[in-house]
Amino acid sequence: MAESYGILRVLKTYKLITPEQEQNVIAESKKEGKPIISTIVDLKLVPSEKIREILVKEYAYPYLNLDDIDVKEIPSAYMDKNLIIQHHALPVYAQGKTLFLAMSDPTNTAALNAFGLKFSMMTDTILVDEDKLQKDLNKLFADAMEELDVGLSDSDFAELETLEDNQDDNLSGATDANADDDTPVVKFINKLLLDSIKKGASDLHFEPYEKKYRVRFRIDGILHEVAKAPVELKDKIAARIKVMSRLDIAERRVPQDGRIKLKISPTKAMDMRVNTLPTLWGEKIVMRILDSSAAKLNIDMLGFEDEQKKKYLGALEKPQGLILVTGPTGSGKTVSLYTGLSILNTVETNISTAEDPVEINLEGINQVQINYKAGLTFASALKAFLRQDPDVIMVGEIRDLETAEIAIKATQTGHLVLSTLHTNSAPETLTRLLNMGVPAFNIASSVTLIMAQRLARRLCEKCKILDNVPEHELLNIGYTQEDIDKGLKIYKPNPQGCEACSGGYKGRVGIYEIFVMSDKLAMLIMEGGNSLQIAAEAEKEGMVPLRKSGLMKVAQGVTSLQEVFRVTSG
Repeated sequence: MAESYGILRVLKTYKLITPEQEQNVIAESKKEGKPIISTIVDLKLVPSEKIREILVKEYAYPYLNLDDIDVKEIPSAYMDKNLIIQHHALPVYAQGKTLFLAMSDPTNTAALNAFGLKFSMMTDTILVDEDKLQKDLNKLFADAMEELDVGLSDSDFAELETLEDNQDDNLSGATDANADDDTPVVKFINKLLLDSIKKGASDLHFEPYEKKYRVRFRIDGILHEVAKAPVELKDKIAARIKVMSRLDIAERRVPQDGRIKLKISPTKAMDMRVNTLPTLWGEKIVMRILDSSAAKLNIDMLGFEDEQKKKYLGALEKPQGLILVTGPTGSGKTVSLYTGLSILNTVETNISTAEDPVEINLEGINQVQINYKAGLTFASALKAFLRQDPDVIMVGEIRDLETAEIAIKATQTGHLVLSTLHTNSAPETLTRLLNMGVPAFNIASSVTLIMAQRLARRLCEKCKILDNVPEHELLNIGYTQEDIDKGLKIYKPNPQGCEACSGGYKGRVGIYEIFVMSDKLAMLIMEGGNSLQIAAEAEKEGMVPLRKSGLMKVAQGVTSLQEVFRVTSG
């Protein structure tokens, strides 16, 4: 809880409290987590009305009798529960570009700054009686006065600030000064970091524009605007994040990469990958949350159909071969690979991985972080792995011919290799390898399984609603008359959502297309077949295309048609 000692100085001037009482108030305020003025009134050292009379005289702010207003009629646009509870101030009305705060302590400038930053407005003070302010706040938030909305108390904010401000003695001496000068910015950023973790965001975007500054979270693959800030603060926000990430504050002309390690509880820490990018109106900053504990490495939770799961497990059981997972960035490829690695992770198996970056920490696996500046590339790491007596190798991505050739060489010398490629479908992956320069014979003899995947948002089970799609449209989409006759039901999200979800969706589920190499497919590849011919043959042999796999999830009530079309288009 932010403290203001100005009120104590005023009361001492009027000889209403003694130095000894002052120390007692400070100690009690810290112990109970209450504002100084609340503690004074609660201890009955000075009546609330007397304090108000003195403050009106000293500061000449207008007085408002809270008995004359209904707090439930206060404009909802400014009813930010977190700010109100944290700063012990109530936004009562707005006039033009000025927001007026009902406060019992006019020395509480932190409240003015925080509300101004949140709503991009000027702020001003209206004096009220402390006892009446407490009564109204209790009436509004009787069930939420103990903790902030993020599920973490003010002590967690303090711990977060302390950890980041003091974690590196080599930081410039300006760090602490900046933290003191820009306390609202520090709290603003810390609040966003904690909110992003609570909401399960994967990325945070801090974006400056000519006339505004916005912050967006990527939740379940979709960006949502969550906050705005005065554009004048863009440099202070960027500087604060750079300090936390150990980046060069003075360098604004080129992109920079850094990391933040947040200790959000005594037993939980979170890594964030940070990238800055100079744009026309300032530095855009994107933070990727790397939460190993959030990755559910359980094959039954990925969303496989029974036959798809059987094929993936079958490929993992083979002593050698190349397993490729494909899809766009953010489609869950890493989790799928690590789910497989967790199955293979036994005392008898030597597993090594090369990644950029290492996103999931898994004990028992030798993980290597790629470092291009030092010359540690995927190719060089793979070469080293082959001299490390490996059983299983995982390379984060096959980006060039050299890496592809070494990976294939590893499979041909008796190793199981897992990796990723950025292609749209499983058959297109074979064409991509051919275009890289990998001989068709090596592809046909080394590739065991290719898995293309997407992540679709799950419908909220509590509020999803029936989608009345005409029968002819269902047939055009890809369902059969037999599906319809069996009572096919299609669901869609409730646009209003509910307390358990975000816009009718909660969480994500995988949609998969699994290609298993067969003798006939291998022959087709060596004969120069294109991706369309390969796809047609693979479907004959049982491969379910991505779109059809998504429609199966829709029929199961797991996701919506709109979501399947969104993630499988193109």
